[in-house]
Amino acid sequence: MPVRSDQGTGDAIAASVALAQAADRLGFTRFWVAEHHNMPAVAATSPPVLIAHLAAQTESIRLGSGGVMLPNHAPLAVAEQFALLEAAHPNRIDLGIGRAPGSDPVTSMALRGAAGRDDTDIENFPQYLDDVMALMGTEGVRVAIPRQNTALNSKYVLKATPAASTEPRMWLLGSSMYSAHLAAAKGLPYVFAHHFSGQGTAAALATYRSEFQPSELTAEPTTFLTVNAAVAETAEEAAALMLPNLQLMAKLRTGQPLTALDLVEDAQEQTLHPQQAALVDAGLARAVVGTPGDASAQIRELAGQFGVDEVMVNPVASARRGTDPRTAPGRVRTLELLAKELL
Repeated sequence: MPVRSDQGTGDAIAASVALAQAADRLGFTRFWVAEHHNMPAVAATSPPVLIAHLAAQTESIRLGSGGVMLPNHAPLAVAEQFALLEAAHPNRIDLGIGRAPGSDPVTSMALRGAAGRDDTDIENFPQYLDDVMALMGTEGVRVAIPRQNTALNSKYVLKATPAASTEPRMWLLGSSMYSAHLAAAKGLPYVFAHHFSGQGTAAALATYRSEFQPSELTAEPTTFLTVNAAVAETAEEAAALMLPNLQLMAKLRTGQPLTALDLVEDAQEQTLHPQQAALVDAGLARAVVGTPGDASAQIRELAGQFGVDEVMVNPVASARRGTDPRTAPGRVRTLELLAKELL
């Protein structure tokens, strides 16, 4: 849920609602929002709140988290939130879970401290995954009660919701071999963050498939990968619309102060040092960018190269000066043009 330099938070949310509605109308499978904190260019700090907002304004597309950063939250709280979303919008909710903090160390410390979390919660991540899955289920979790506590039944059952009839679909997110091993061991669907760096995708997916253990949730390996995209009627316009995002990521990776996402004209006036320019070029090379025909061919090639069940497109196009702040025409147009070719 990007925030451009011409937008307030409310504008960014309105623009992303319109994007989700376009994806729903065009026939895309799912629409996910991330969890990032204290970042000038990202309005998505609370996936369940945003999912509820989006689900109320769309018809049939699946809504999900890409993802909930589980070490920041108590497993019961996450299970309650997503069980409630699933009850309100049956068979439309995805729970994508990640292990990263989703922010800088200072913000992470403030967030986890307020919630009573610390680094041991990262170590307990595999157990917390099991807890969330069990809590959202119809049977819940049986909690062991100390014998001296006679006020509670020793067979106390803890549930995320009183009477679940359907459950959210859980996915494990990752960008490393750790997540590949864990998703395979747990029998979970696996999402690889190919858009981060484009490195290690093939190895992680191969490990996941070779080690996969079938579970009640997933009978066979199920995967998709993510890719940044900007599509326009001309390749030049698509590249121009993607430039602000590429520059933002280059600043992030070189330790520069972050800002809201630039408008196209402002990005074109930027002077980058060689390391940043190289990062921009690398990001452009691994993204889906160009005309509808070229972009759809790139997506098909990615799907075939890595053998994934889905490709998740992150439409990162910025906007030109004078655009209505409550809209994101470049992002919507990216989906429209891809839908004509692929859906």
